[in-house]
Amino acid sequence: MLVDSHCHLDFPDFAAELDAIVARAKAAGVARLVTISTRVKKHAQLIAIAEKFPEVFCSVGTHPHHADEEMDIDAGALIAIAQHPKVVAIGEAGLDYHYDTGPRENQAKSFRQHIEAARKTGLPLVIHARDADADMAQILKEEAARGPFKAVLHCFTAGRELAFTAVELGHYIGFTGILTFKNSENLRQIAKDLPADRLLIETDSPYLAPVPYRGKRCEPAYVAETAKMLASVRGVSPAEIARQTTENFHRLFNKVPQAIEIAA
Repeated sequence: MLVDSHCHLDFPDFAAELDAIVARAKAAGVARLVTISTRVKKHAQLIAIAEKFPEVFCSVGTHPHHADEEMDIDAGALIAIAQHPKVVAIGEAGLDYHYDTGPRENQAKSFRQHIEAARKTGLPLVIHARDADADMAQILKEEAARGPFKAVLHCFTAGRELAFTAVELGHYIGFTGILTFKNSENLRQIAKDLPADRLLIETDSPYLAPVPYRGKRCEPAYVAETAKMLASVRGVSPAEIARQTTENFHRLFNKVPQAIEIAA
């Protein structure tokens, strides 16, 4: 059993064949999918998808690219939406200095609201961090001092220091198909050295298709390729990686039931 802990099933790339996408994921052994929010104001679309498929769950949050659009969304608003049984995480939220689509102070303010929502709900925070290692580490340390919260640094491509800072704070690290790319040797070394109980796998689909699908639209079924690479890097079997990452997923995303009823 595999889990795609981060995909975007509400994106237009999947609209024409969503049923087939989920069916292919199931055929590939992907038993749980979490479709991740990027705009709270479009959250109804995620709820509709999660309610349609028993295997699919969702988060609620504002991607840093859209922080400027949703500065009126505070922790209270996130907490209210998170009461829905299919909402199992807060985010994705964080810092993105690669594109700098809005003022960094707004990204940070929004991010801290999401941390507060995660702290108060007990749900995991899905963190987006790109080219912002120092500020991300600082905020995580400051917020940890204010009270514990759970989190995963998703689609991890940052440096070793941030990875191990996050783990020391009790957080998890999520790897995508980037792990399979030829130029990702440094990332593979980090994945090799991290504690086994802090690893997650994901697709971030429709983006970042792993080898051998690189250059094509990604989909949740392809998380199996990331699992194979992670197994190879760590010198264990794909079955062991599947077991460990699924166990890690349920420990972190503990609102997701381990058994679900699926109609015939």
